[in-house]
Amino acid sequence: MTNTSTRDAGETLSQIRALEQAGCDIVRVSIPDGESLAAFGEIKAGAHVPVIADIHFDYRLAIGAIAAGADGIRINPGNIGNRQKVRLVARAAIDAGIPIRVGVNLGSVKKTLLEKYGPDRVGALVENAREYVETLEDMGVQAIKVSLKSSDVLETVESYRRFADISQWPLHLGVTEAGPLFSGLIRSSVGIGSLLLEGIGDTIRISLSADPLQEVMAARVLLESIGLRKEGVRVISCPTCARANADVASIATEVEDALKEVRHHLTVAIMGCAVNGPGEARIADLGVACDKDGAILFAHGKPLRRIQTSEIIESLMSEIEKEIGK
Repeated sequence: MTNTSTRDAGETLSQIRALEQAGCDIVRVSIPDGESLAAFGEIKAGAHVPVIADIHFDYRLAIGAIAAGADGIRINPGNIGNRQKVRLVARAAIDAGIPIRVGVNLGSVKKTLLEKYGPDRVGALVENAREYVETLEDMGVQAIKVSLKSSDVLETVESYRRFADISQWPLHLGVTEAGPLFSGLIRSSVGIGSLLLEGIGDTIRISLSADPLQEVMAARVLLESIGLRKEGVRVISCPTCARANADVASIATEVEDALKEVRHHLTVAIMGCAVNGPGEARIADLGVACDKDGAILFAHGKPLRRIQTSEIIESLMSEIEKEIGK
């Protein structure tokens, strides 16, 4: 999701293009006011991936975004207005042939449901989402996606599990307000990853108080890690110990950073000693195993040559460029 001012079409498009380059498949843009809506058409026209309009409170903004070409809209029917206003949004989406994502967060669950379910906040969240979905179904909407998010990982996971048991609509996964980069990545990965491994979920967003590029990079790594996407370079490296014969951490970080936008799928191993080093380097597409005399460079299970530790990054990058060029 972009975090630029949507009023500034140029800045927002610049960020979208950076997200596209990083591997983002769908972009969501918030439209909080009329000026943002006025810029949305230009943003949509300049993007090369589907653009979802995120709307709260004003049904007219949702209808305007649909008219401007939104590929989908995200709303919480509870804050859009009365039933007639929701119906107008639903009709516009139906006419345009685009989906509506019903986005329900624990912080916006109806107070009556929270009182009804008491300590079972998950039950209240699931019931709220069910009510909103049934409202749109009754209005004739036939393309719906649903998200049920909490900032609590366990509540989020259980909410999606319960909803998946009662509905066949596609699910958009995320742990909302997950936090800053370090802690947010861990919470999001645990929550989203566990659901995906159970076969639950269709789209994802890793929500961070950080640069949106970090969200996309993290999502790529998560999907690649659990076998749902064969894309990007996986850098594996040892945690290091007193046996390490090179500064593995800095080498691995520099290599990973240099390759963060590469879409070609490769595994690159950077290992610091002879215990697991040669074995891991052989298993990887490319790898180095360090020893007291330098390092051995491997490619597809075979040793290529001996190099100095000072040559590791240059040698790896050279071999990676050859692989990508094949």
